[in-house]
Parts: sequence; structure tokens; C-alpha cells
Amino acid sequence: MTPRVTSGFFVAALVRRAFVEGAFAAVTRRGSEEAGAIFVVVDRLDGTADLYGPAAQTAFGDERPRDRLFRAMETSAERPRVIERLAAETRFDPDLWVVEIEDRAGRAFLDIVPD
Repeated sequence: MTPRVTSGFFVAALVRRAFVEGAFAAVTRRGSEEAGAIFVVVDRLDGTADLYGPAAQTAFGDERPRDRLFRAMETSAERPRVIERLAAETRFDPDLWVVEIEDRAGRAFLDIVPD
């Protein structure tokens, strides 16, 4: 089994990809370099934002995927709601990462599991 890339490496690649695709991205909270959970805020620049977090282990089925999977936690939500949700996640896990992407098209550049 191929080991999964570290959180720090994944975040760096995500930020780079966003820039290559014409979006702006920044790390607003650094977590555990090796295995910190990653949360992504996509600011649509219209007053709304989406929040993505790690997919639950049950989304993987019998075999764990090589790549990280994410789930939508908030979609087209007002920014204060997204910030509140992130604050709750941070209280639960202070070693998490937060990446913010500004993109009018709402692209997250992630592998997202369906609801």
C-alpha cells in the first residue's frame, strides 16, 4: 500500500493548483504537518462561502483510498456561519489546517464524495 502524502504536502499542492487555475488561495491556519485534518473554505466573492472537510471513514467503503476525500459541510452559506463551523471544528481538533480559496466559480479543487 502506498503511503498517503502528508497534510503539509497536500495543502501546498492544493494552493499551487488553485493559483495555476486562476484562483487565489492562502493557508490561514497551519495544522499538524504529518496528519492534520484539512478544511477548505471557498469564498465565492458574493458574500457566500462553501466549507469542505474530511470525508467520514464510512465514505471509503471496504478499501481506504490513496487520495484524500472531502465532503461539503456548508454550501453557499453566509461567511459568519462558515467561521462558526470552523471554530467548532478547531475546538474539537486544534491541529487542523484551513485553506481559503477565493473563486467566483466556487471551485474547491478537491475530490468530493457525494452526499
